[in-house]
Amino acid sequence: MEKQRLLVMNGQCIAQGLGDDNKWHDEKIEKAGTRPAGIYNLYAATPADPAKVHEGLIVHSDSRSIFQQVGKSMVKHDVENFDKVPEIGVSKSIAYADGKAVVTASQGRGRSRGI
Repeated sequence: MEKQRLLVMNGQCIAQGLGDDNKWHDEKIEKAGTRPAGIYNLYAATPADPAKVHEGLIVHSDSRSIFQQVGKSMVKHDVENFDKVPEIGVSKSIAYADGKAVVTASQGRGRSRGI
């Protein structure tokens, strides 16, 4: 896989690839939606461990992979394991059963106010 990253800023999401000249080149520009601003290094994603539950923000998807930010790490799921691609920019919990991905709403850490 060539190196890819996402730049999310000013309401835009720019997918970039590292060219032969060792410079980042824009490949696709779209609206950021609910994705938080930041730089997401998709090339640093590790394959999802089917024995674990992965909880975090769905950052990006393409024809082969779904990228999820779990903590400070990036996890890559194979798209073929999903019946339906999860919504981008939403926090989800992804577990595996019988080789298929099971997507549920993320539990997340809610904030509560003390009295």
